[in-house]
Amino acid sequence: MNARILLADDDSSLRFVLSQALGKEGYAVRATGNVATLSKWVRDGEGDLVLSDVYMGEDCVFDALPGMRAARPNLPVIVMSAQSTVATALSAAGAGAYDYVPKPFDLDELMAAVKRALSGGPDAKTRAQASKAEKEERLPLIGRSAAMQDVYRVMARVSGTDLTVLIEGESGTGKERVARALHDHGRRAAAPFITLSLAGASAAQLDRDLFGAEGAFAQANGGTLFLEDVDELTSEAQTRLSGLLHSETARPNVRLIVAAHRNLATLMRQGAFRQDLFYQLNVVPMRLPPLRERRDDIGDLARAFLVRAKREGLPDKTLDASAIERLKGYDFPGNVRELENLLRRAAALSPAAVISAREIEHELMVATAPAAAAEGETAASFEQAVHERLTHEFSLAGSTLPAPGLYDRLLAEVERPLIVETLQATRGNQIRAAAVLGINRNTLRKKIQALGIRTGRGD
Repeated sequence: MNARILLADDDSSLRFVLSQALGKEGYAVRATGNVATLSKWVRDGEGDLVLSDVYMGEDCVFDALPGMRAARPNLPVIVMSAQSTVATALSAAGAGAYDYVPKPFDLDELMAAVKRALSGGPDAKTRAQASKAEKEERLPLIGRSAAMQDVYRVMARVSGTDLTVLIEGESGTGKERVARALHDHGRRAAAPFITLSLAGASAAQLDRDLFGAEGAFAQANGGTLFLEDVDELTSEAQTRLSGLLHSETARPNVRLIVAAHRNLATLMRQGAFRQDLFYQLNVVPMRLPPLRERRDDIGDLARAFLVRAKREGLPDKTLDASAIERLKGYDFPGNVRELENLLRRAAALSPAAVISAREIEHELMVATAPAAAAEGETAASFEQAVHERLTHEFSLAGSTLPAPGLYDRLLAEVERPLIVETLQATRGNQIRAAAVLGINRNTLRKKIQALGIRTGRGD
Protein backbone atom coordinates (compact mmCIF):
# COMPACT_ATOMS: atom_id res chain seq x y z
CA MET A 1 0.00 0.00 0.00
CA ASN A 2 1.35 3.45 -0.96
CA ALA A 3 2.10 5.90 1.83
CA ARG A 4 -0.63 8.42 2.58
CA ILE A 5 0.34 12.04 3.04
CA LEU A 6 -1.75 14.69 4.79
CA LEU A 7 -0.94 17.99 3.07
CA ALA A 8 -1.91 21.25 4.77
CA ASP A 9 -1.40 24.71 3.23
CA ASP A 10 -3.81 27.60 2.71
CA ASP A 11 -2.30 28.34 -0.71
CA SER A 12 -4.55 26.33 -3.04
CA SER A 13 -2.16 26.61 -5.98
CA LEU A 14 0.73 25.25 -3.91
CA ARG A 15 -1.50 22.46 -2.63
CA PHE A 16 -2.24 21.53 -6.25
CA VAL A 17 1.43 21.58 -7.30
CA LEU A 18 2.53 19.52 -4.30
CA SER A 19 -0.34 17.07 -4.70
CA GLN A 20 0.65 16.48 -8.32
CA ALA A 21 4.33 16.06 -7.45
CA LEU A 22 3.61 13.68 -4.56
CA GLY A 23 1.16 11.73 -6.72
CA LYS A 24 3.82 11.19 -9.37
CA GLU A 25 5.97 9.63 -6.65
CA GLY A 26 3.19 7.17 -5.90
CA TYR A 27 1.88 8.78 -2.70
CA ALA A 28 -1.80 9.11 -1.88
CA VAL A 29 -2.50 12.73 -0.88
CA ARG A 30 -5.29 14.29 1.13
CA ALA A 31 -5.07 18.07 1.25
CA THR A 32 -6.59 20.83 3.35
CA GLY A 33 -6.06 24.49 4.09
CA ASN A 34 -7.29 24.25 7.66
CA VAL A 35 -5.40 23.35 10.87
CA ALA A 36 -8.50 22.01 12.62
CA THR A 37 -9.24 19.65 9.74
CA LEU A 38 -5.66 18.44 9.71
CA SER A 39 -5.80 17.77 13.45
CA LYS A 40 -9.01 15.77 13.08
CA TRP A 41 -7.52 13.62 10.34
CA VAL A 42 -4.52 12.87 12.50
CA ARG A 43 -6.65 11.99 15.54
CA ASP A 44 -8.78 9.73 13.32
CA GLY A 45 -5.70 7.74 12.39
CA GLU A 46 -5.37 8.93 8.81
CA GLY A 47 -2.09 9.48 7.00
CA ASP A 48 1.46 8.17 7.30
CA LEU A 49 3.07 11.62 7.19
CA VAL A 50 2.03 15.26 7.68
CA LEU A 51 3.39 17.96 5.36
CA SER A 52 2.16 21.31 6.65
CA ASP A 53 2.71 25.03 6.39
CA VAL A 54 3.12 26.87 9.70
CA TYR A 55 0.32 29.42 9.29
CA MET A 56 -3.09 28.81 7.76
CA GLY A 57 -5.28 31.85 8.16
CA GLU A 58 -5.22 32.87 11.81
CA ASP A 59 -4.17 29.41 12.97
CA CYS A 60 -0.65 28.15 13.66
CA VAL A 61 0.16 24.48 13.25
CA PHE A 62 2.63 24.69 16.17
CA ASP A 63 -0.37 25.10 18.48
CA ALA A 64 -1.86 21.84 17.18
CA LEU A 65 1.33 19.79 17.02
CA PRO A 66 1.42 18.79 20.72
CA GLY A 67 -2.05 17.28 20.40
CA MET A 68 -1.09 15.48 17.18
CA ARG A 69 2.04 14.12 18.83
CA ALA A 70 0.03 12.92 21.82
CA ALA A 71 -2.45 11.13 19.54
CA ARG A 72 0.15 9.77 17.08
CA PRO A 73 3.64 9.94 18.62
CA ASN A 74 5.26 8.05 15.71
CA LEU A 75 3.67 10.12 12.93
CA PRO A 76 6.40 12.17 11.19
CA VAL A 77 5.58 15.84 10.61
CA ILE A 78 7.46 18.02 8.11
CA VAL A 79 6.89 21.75 8.53
CA MET A 80 7.18 24.30 5.70
CA SER A 81 7.39 28.05 6.19
CA ALA A 82 8.04 31.21 4.18
CA GLN A 83 9.18 32.80 7.45
CA SER A 84 12.52 31.00 7.29
CA THR A 85 14.02 32.37 10.49
CA VAL A 86 16.00 30.67 13.22
CA ALA A 87 13.05 31.16 15.56
CA THR A 88 10.74 29.27 13.19
CA ALA A 89 13.17 26.38 12.83
CA LEU A 90 13.61 26.16 16.60
CA SER A 91 9.85 26.27 17.12
CA ALA A 92 9.43 23.38 14.68
CA ALA A 93 12.03 21.32 16.53
CA GLY A 94 10.56 22.21 19.92
CA ALA A 95 7.07 21.19 18.79
CA GLY A 96 8.37 17.78 17.75
CA ALA A 97 8.47 18.17 13.98
CA TYR A 98 10.56 15.59 12.12
CA ASP A 99 12.01 18.17 9.73
CA TYR A 100 11.73 21.82 8.74
CA VAL A 101 11.85 23.08 5.13
CA PRO A 102 12.03 26.84 4.41
CA LYS A 103 10.07 28.34 1.52
CA PRO A 104 10.75 28.77 -1.34
CA PHE A 105 12.04 25.22 -1.39
CA ASP A 106 13.62 23.00 -3.99
CA LEU A 107 11.06 20.35 -4.88
CA ASP A 108 13.71 17.62 -5.05
CA GLU A 109 14.88 18.51 -1.56
CA LEU A 110 11.34 18.40 -0.21
CA MET A 111 10.78 15.00 -1.82
CA ALA A 112 14.03 13.74 -0.29
CA ALA A 113 12.82 14.86 3.14
CA VAL A 114 9.50 13.06 2.60
CA LYS A 115 11.29 9.86 1.57
CA ARG A 116 13.58 10.04 4.59
CA ALA A 117 10.61 10.43 6.91
CA LEU A 118 8.81 7.51 5.28
CA SER A 119 11.85 5.27 5.09
CA GLY A 120 10.33 2.95 7.68
CA GLY A 121 11.05 1.93 11.25
CA PRO A 122 14.02 -0.09 12.44
CA ASP A 123 14.30 -3.78 11.66
CA ALA A 124 14.20 -6.49 14.31
CA LYS A 125 17.95 -6.43 14.86
CA THR A 126 17.95 -2.65 15.28
CA ARG A 127 15.02 -2.85 17.72
CA ALA A 128 16.89 -5.46 19.77
CA GLN A 129 19.97 -3.26 19.85
CA ALA A 130 17.85 -0.28 20.88
CA SER A 131 16.31 -2.28 23.73
CA LYS A 132 19.77 -3.32 24.89
CA ALA A 133 21.00 0.28 24.68
CA GLU A 134 18.03 1.46 26.77
CA LYS A 135 19.09 -0.90 29.55
CA GLU A 136 22.82 -0.23 29.30
CA GLU A 137 22.41 3.55 29.31
CA ARG A 138 21.32 3.25 32.95
CA LEU A 139 24.48 1.35 33.92
CA PRO A 140 27.34 3.29 35.51
CA LEU A 141 29.82 1.79 33.03
CA ILE A 142 29.29 0.31 29.57
CA GLY A 143 31.45 -2.25 27.79
CA ARG A 144 32.29 -5.94 27.74
CA SER A 145 35.80 -5.78 26.28
CA ALA A 146 38.69 -7.65 27.93
CA ALA A 147 40.20 -4.32 28.97
CA MET A 148 37.03 -3.35 30.85
CA GLN A 149 36.68 -6.78 32.42
CA ASP A 150 39.94 -6.11 34.25
CA VAL A 151 38.45 -2.87 35.59
CA TYR A 152 35.26 -4.61 36.73
CA ARG A 153 37.24 -7.29 38.59
CA VAL A 154 39.13 -4.69 40.61
CA MET A 155 35.92 -2.75 41.31
CA ALA A 156 34.17 -5.88 42.53
CA ARG A 157 36.97 -6.61 44.98
CA VAL A 158 37.21 -3.15 46.54
CA SER A 159 33.69 -1.66 46.27
CA GLY A 160 32.74 -3.03 49.69
CA THR A 161 35.90 -1.78 51.39
CA ASP A 162 37.21 1.60 52.50
CA LEU A 163 40.58 1.19 50.78
CA THR A 164 41.94 4.23 48.97
CA VAL A 165 41.73 3.74 45.18
CA LEU A 166 44.00 5.46 42.66
CA ILE A 167 42.32 5.65 39.22
CA GLU A 168 44.69 6.50 36.37
CA GLY A 169 43.61 7.12 32.81
CA GLU A 170 43.60 9.62 30.00
CA SER A 171 41.19 12.52 29.97
CA GLY A 172 37.68 11.43 29.05
CA THR A 173 38.02 7.76 29.99
CA GLY A 174 35.38 7.97 32.74
CA LYS A 175 37.35 8.19 35.98
CA GLU A 176 34.59 10.02 37.85
CA ARG A 177 32.00 7.46 36.71
CA VAL A 178 34.16 4.68 38.15
CA ALA A 179 34.59 6.57 41.41
CA ARG A 180 30.86 7.17 41.72
CA ALA A 181 30.11 3.52 40.94
CA LEU A 182 32.51 2.45 43.72
CA HIS A 183 30.66 4.77 46.08
CA ASP A 184 27.15 3.77 44.97
CA HIS A 185 27.91 0.06 45.39
CA GLY A 186 29.84 0.40 48.64
CA ARG A 187 29.01 0.60 52.32
CA ARG A 188 28.89 4.43 52.21
CA ALA A 189 26.30 4.70 49.42
CA ALA A 190 23.77 6.53 51.61
CA ALA A 191 26.33 9.24 52.52
CA PRO A 192 27.60 12.11 50.31
CA PHE A 193 29.84 11.74 47.27
CA ILE A 194 31.95 14.90 46.86
CA THR A 195 34.25 15.74 43.94
CA LEU A 196 37.14 18.21 44.11
CA SER A 197 39.73 19.03 41.44
CA LEU A 198 43.25 19.61 42.74
CA ALA A 199 44.62 21.04 39.47
CA GLY A 200 46.96 23.90 40.28
CA ALA A 201 45.91 24.04 43.94
CA SER A 202 48.36 25.77 46.30
CA ALA A 203 49.08 24.63 49.85
CA ALA A 204 46.85 27.40 51.20
CA GLN A 205 44.03 26.38 48.88
CA LEU A 206 44.34 22.78 50.06
CA ASP A 207 43.88 23.85 53.66
CA ARG A 208 40.79 25.83 52.77
CA ASP A 209 39.21 23.56 50.13
CA LEU A 210 39.94 20.27 51.86
CA PHE A 211 40.08 20.85 55.59
CA GLY A 212 38.25 24.09 56.24
CA ALA A 213 34.93 24.20 58.08
CA GLU A 214 33.17 24.13 54.70
CA GLY A 215 35.87 22.04 53.02
CA ALA A 216 35.44 18.87 51.00
CA PHE A 217 36.31 16.51 53.87
CA ALA A 218 33.61 18.09 56.03
CA GLN A 219 31.04 17.89 53.22
CA ALA A 220 31.91 14.23 52.50
CA ASN A 221 31.94 13.15 56.16
CA GLY A 222 30.75 9.55 56.33
CA GLY A 223 30.87 9.24 52.54
CA THR A 224 33.38 9.37 49.70
CA LEU A 225 35.73 12.15 48.60
CA PHE A 226 36.90 11.98 45.00
CA LEU A 227 40.02 14.05 44.34
CA GLU A 228 40.69 14.69 40.64
CA ASP A 229 43.91 15.83 38.94
CA VAL A 230 46.18 14.81 41.79
CA ASP A 231 49.04 14.69 39.25
CA GLU A 232 48.63 18.45 38.71
CA LEU A 233 49.52 19.38 42.31
CA THR A 234 52.48 21.70 42.82
CA SER A 235 55.44 20.42 44.83
CA GLU A 236 54.45 22.60 47.80
CA ALA A 237 50.87 21.34 47.65
CA GLN A 238 52.04 17.71 47.49
CA THR A 239 54.02 18.21 50.68
CA ARG A 240 51.04 19.78 52.41
CA LEU A 241 48.62 17.06 51.27
CA SER A 242 50.98 14.32 52.43
CA GLY A 243 51.26 15.88 55.87
CA LEU A 244 47.52 16.33 56.21
CA LEU A 245 46.79 12.75 55.16
CA HIS A 246 49.27 11.50 57.77
CA SER A 247 47.30 13.26 60.47
CA GLU A 248 44.50 11.08 61.76
CA THR A 249 42.88 14.06 63.48
CA ALA A 250 42.82 16.17 60.31
CA ARG A 251 41.18 13.46 58.20
CA PRO A 252 37.58 12.65 59.17
CA ASN A 253 35.57 9.51 58.45
CA VAL A 254 35.84 9.59 54.64
CA ARG A 255 36.64 7.01 51.95
CA LEU A 256 39.24 8.51 49.57
CA ILE A 257 39.35 7.93 45.80
CA VAL A 258 41.87 9.87 43.72
CA ALA A 259 42.38 10.23 39.97
CA ALA A 260 45.26 11.22 37.72
CA HIS A 261 45.63 11.69 33.96
CA ARG A 262 49.30 10.71 34.07
CA ASN A 263 51.03 7.72 35.63
CA LEU A 264 52.09 8.68 39.17
CA ALA A 265 54.79 5.99 39.38
CA THR A 266 56.47 7.47 36.32
CA LEU A 267 56.19 10.99 37.77
CA MET A 268 57.68 9.74 41.03
CA ARG A 269 60.68 8.18 39.25
CA GLN A 270 61.18 11.47 37.42
CA GLY A 271 61.17 13.37 40.70
CA ALA A 272 57.94 15.21 39.85
CA PHE A 273 55.80 13.49 42.51
CA ARG A 274 56.55 12.90 46.19
CA GLN A 275 57.32 9.28 47.03
CA ASP A 276 55.54 9.32 50.39
CA LEU A 277 52.38 10.81 48.87
CA PHE A 278 52.47 8.25 46.06
CA TYR A 279 52.43 5.37 48.52
CA GLN A 280 49.67 7.02 50.55
CA LEU A 281 47.46 7.20 47.48
CA ASN A 282 48.48 4.08 45.57
CA VAL A 283 46.75 1.56 47.86
CA VAL A 284 44.58 0.01 45.13
CA PRO A 285 45.73 1.08 41.65
CA MET A 286 43.28 0.97 38.77
CA ARG A 287 44.00 1.86 35.16
CA LEU A 288 41.15 2.89 32.85
CA PRO A 289 41.93 1.95 29.25
CA PRO A 290 41.63 4.58 26.50
CA LEU A 291 38.87 3.99 23.98
CA ARG A 292 41.35 2.91 21.28
CA GLU A 293 42.16 -0.12 23.48
CA ARG A 294 38.52 -1.14 23.77
CA ARG A 295 37.15 -0.63 20.24
CA ASP A 296 34.74 -3.56 20.66
CA ASP A 297 32.83 -1.43 23.18
CA ILE A 298 32.29 1.48 20.77
CA GLY A 299 29.05 0.14 19.28
CA ASP A 300 27.42 -0.39 22.69
CA LEU A 301 28.66 2.98 23.94
CA ALA A 302 27.45 4.82 20.85
CA ARG A 303 23.96 3.32 20.98
CA ALA A 304 23.69 4.06 24.71
CA PHE A 305 24.76 7.68 24.12
CA LEU A 306 22.00 8.10 21.53
CA VAL A 307 19.52 6.80 24.11
CA ARG A 308 20.89 9.31 26.61
CA ALA A 309 20.61 12.09 24.03
CA LYS A 310 16.98 11.15 23.42
CA ARG A 311 16.27 11.27 27.16
CA GLU A 312 17.70 14.79 27.19
CA GLY A 313 15.37 15.97 24.45
CA LEU A 314 17.39 15.37 21.27
CA PRO A 315 15.81 13.51 18.30
CA ASP A 316 15.55 9.72 18.44
CA LYS A 317 18.34 8.36 16.19
CA THR A 318 19.98 5.01 15.50
CA LEU A 319 23.25 4.02 13.79
CA ASP A 320 23.65 1.74 10.81
CA ALA A 321 26.39 -0.89 10.74
CA SER A 322 28.68 1.16 8.53
CA ALA A 323 28.54 4.06 11.00
CA ILE A 324 29.61 1.78 13.84
CA GLU A 325 32.53 0.50 11.76
CA ARG A 326 33.64 4.04 10.96
CA LEU A 327 33.57 4.94 14.65
CA LYS A 328 35.70 1.89 15.44
CA GLY A 329 38.27 3.07 12.92
CA TYR A 330 38.89 6.36 14.73
CA ASP A 331 41.32 6.71 17.64
CA PHE A 332 39.25 9.11 19.81
CA PRO A 333 42.00 11.09 21.55
CA GLY A 334 39.25 12.53 23.77
CA ASN A 335 38.12 8.98 24.59
CA VAL A 336 34.58 8.19 25.78
CA ARG A 337 33.76 11.86 26.34
CA GLU A 338 34.65 12.69 22.73
CA LEU A 339 32.51 9.80 21.47
CA GLU A 340 29.53 10.99 23.49
CA ASN A 341 29.87 14.57 22.27
CA LEU A 342 30.13 13.36 18.66
CA LEU A 343 26.93 11.34 19.03
CA ARG A 344 25.13 14.32 20.56
CA ARG A 345 26.07 16.43 17.54
CA ALA A 346 24.98 13.71 15.14
CA ALA A 347 21.66 13.26 16.96
CA ALA A 348 20.99 16.99 16.81
CA LEU A 349 22.13 17.67 13.24
CA SER A 350 21.52 14.50 11.22
CA PRO A 351 18.41 14.90 9.02
CA ALA A 352 17.84 11.14 8.85
CA ALA A 353 16.54 8.80 11.54
CA VAL A 354 19.39 6.36 10.86
CA ILE A 355 22.88 7.87 11.01
CA SER A 356 25.20 6.62 8.27
CA ALA A 357 28.98 6.29 8.00
CA ARG A 358 29.00 9.33 5.72
CA GLU A 359 27.46 11.49 8.43
CA ILE A 360 29.90 10.12 11.02
CA GLU A 361 32.74 10.96 8.64
CA HIS A 362 31.47 14.52 8.42
CA GLU A 363 31.25 14.84 12.22
CA LEU A 364 34.79 13.51 12.57
CA MET A 365 36.00 16.11 10.09
CA VAL A 366 34.27 18.84 12.09
CA ALA A 367 35.76 17.55 15.33
CA THR A 368 39.33 17.18 14.08
CA ALA A 369 39.57 20.38 12.01
CA PRO A 370 40.20 22.73 15.02
CA ALA A 371 42.85 20.39 16.43
CA ALA A 372 44.62 20.25 13.10
CA ALA A 373 44.57 24.04 12.86
CA ALA A 374 45.86 24.42 16.42
CA GLU A 375 48.78 22.12 15.66
CA GLY A 376 49.64 24.21 12.64
CA GLU A 377 49.09 21.38 10.20
CA THR A 378 49.21 22.85 6.70
CA ALA A 379 49.64 21.30 3.29
CA ALA A 380 51.69 22.82 0.49
CA SER A 381 49.05 21.73 -2.01
CA PHE A 382 45.67 20.06 -2.21
CA GLU A 383 47.35 16.87 -3.37
CA GLN A 384 49.63 16.94 -0.33
CA ALA A 385 46.59 17.37 1.93
CA VAL A 386 45.04 14.25 0.41
CA HIS A 387 48.29 12.33 0.94
CA GLU A 388 48.33 13.38 4.60
CA ARG A 389 44.69 12.36 5.03
CA LEU A 390 45.38 8.91 3.57
CA THR A 391 48.52 8.46 5.63
CA HIS A 392 46.44 9.18 8.75
CA GLU A 393 43.75 6.70 7.65
CA PHE A 394 46.25 3.88 7.14
CA SER A 395 48.11 4.66 10.35
CA LEU A 396 44.85 4.37 12.32
CA ALA A 397 44.34 0.89 10.90
CA GLY A 398 47.68 -0.23 12.33
CA SER A 399 48.68 -3.71 11.24
CA THR A 400 45.32 -4.24 9.48
CA LEU A 401 43.79 -2.24 6.65
CA PRO A 402 41.14 0.52 6.77
CA ALA A 403 37.49 -0.51 6.76
CA PRO A 404 36.03 -1.20 3.29
CA GLY A 405 34.72 1.84 1.43
CA LEU A 406 37.79 4.06 1.68
CA TYR A 407 37.36 5.29 -1.90
CA ASP A 408 33.78 6.49 -1.32
CA ARG A 409 34.65 7.98 2.08
CA LEU A 410 37.50 10.03 0.67
CA LEU A 411 35.47 11.24 -2.30
CA ALA A 412 32.66 12.25 0.07
CA GLU A 413 35.13 14.30 2.12
CA VAL A 414 35.99 16.24 -1.04
CA GLU A 415 32.54 16.37 -2.63
CA ARG A 416 30.60 17.50 0.39
CA PRO A 417 32.49 20.75 1.14
CA LEU A 418 32.82 21.42 -2.61
CA ILE A 419 29.07 21.26 -3.15
CA VAL A 420 28.17 23.02 0.11
CA GLU A 421 30.50 25.97 -0.58
CA THR A 422 29.28 26.28 -4.19
CA LEU A 423 25.63 26.25 -3.12
CA GLN A 424 26.33 28.91 -0.51
CA ALA A 425 28.08 31.05 -3.13
CA THR A 426 25.06 30.75 -5.46
CA ARG A 427 22.58 31.27 -2.57
CA GLY A 428 21.09 27.81 -3.10
CA ASN A 429 20.52 28.18 -6.85
CA GLN A 430 21.20 24.67 -8.11
CA ILE A 431 21.25 25.63 -11.79
CA ARG A 432 24.03 28.16 -11.21
CA ALA A 433 25.84 25.80 -8.84
CA ALA A 434 25.78 23.01 -11.44
CA ALA A 435 27.19 25.43 -14.02
CA VAL A 436 30.01 26.50 -11.69
CA LEU A 437 30.85 22.87 -10.91
CA GLY A 438 30.59 21.89 -14.57
CA ILE A 439 28.15 19.04 -13.98
CA ASN A 440 24.58 18.30 -15.00
CA ARG A 441 21.88 19.63 -12.66
CA ASN A 442 20.38 16.16 -12.25
CA THR A 443 23.82 14.87 -11.25
CA LEU A 444 24.06 17.67 -8.69
CA ARG A 445 20.63 16.79 -7.29
CA LYS A 446 21.62 13.15 -6.85
CA LYS A 447 24.83 14.09 -5.10
CA ILE A 448 22.98 16.49 -2.77
CA GLN A 449 20.58 13.71 -1.79
CA ALA A 450 23.29 11.05 -1.47
CA LEU A 451 25.45 13.28 0.74
CA GLY A 452 22.50 14.45 2.85
CA ILE A 453 23.22 18.12 2.12
CA ARG A 454 20.50 20.51 3.24
CA THR A 455 19.83 23.29 0.74
CA GLY A 456 17.26 25.94 0.09
CA ARG A 457 17.26 29.38 -1.41
CA GLY A 458 17.71 32.05 1.18
CA ASP A 459 19.74 29.74 3.44
